[in-house]
Amino acid sequence: MKLRLIIFPLIFLFLNSCIGTSSKGVFGSGVSIAFDPRTLGTQIDDSIMDKILDARLINMNKNYVVLVKTKVLDGRIFITGKVDTPEEKLKITKLAWEIKGTRSVRNDLKIKEKFNFKQSAKDILITSQLRSAMIFNKKIKAVNYNIDTYKKKIYVYGIAEDRDERSEVINEAKQILDVEDVIASILLLEDLRVQKN
Repeated sequence: MKLRLIIFPLIFLFLNSCIGTSSKGVFGSGVSIAFDPRTLGTQIDDSIMDKILDARLINMNKNYVVLVKTKVLDGRIFITGKVDTPEEKLKITKLAWEIKGTRSVRNDLKIKEKFNFKQSAKDILITSQLRSAMIFNKKIKAVNYNIDTYKKKIYVYGIAEDRDERSEVINEAKQILDVEDVIASILLLEDLRVQKN
């Protein structure tokens, strides 16, 4: 009887954690595997590459958990965030290239400056405005994109169904007040190595 009382909660906990993990998708919460245009195998490969890179970054410097963000799309690694020195930026680029399966590395890391609350708040507002605009635009599948903003520059990473969708995302980003530049790393569905049927 006591064994049963212990086993059932463990099974329940295990099943709930599996459901939560599988519904999160490759990018974390909000992205479902069903909406991602990549095949399940490519999503898994990208997720594994991302986790390996994250683990190596943490081994290098524990502060990178908060300061450096990575995304992997079809073997292409995108890196954003802040580091202290240009040497760190180069080391992280080299580390990304050492991951098995890497097709390209885009390093958009910035060198740290003094913290500016006003600038950080503005960047968060810009990101939120673009995310909302993309959600309400029927021509864009917003779940396929990740957005980072740093000093009024928007970095958009994702996969577009076609050139029109990619143009639509870029246009939405450029229309946001106070945006100085849009750096779009948007892959087209036709550019992926393996596509869903």
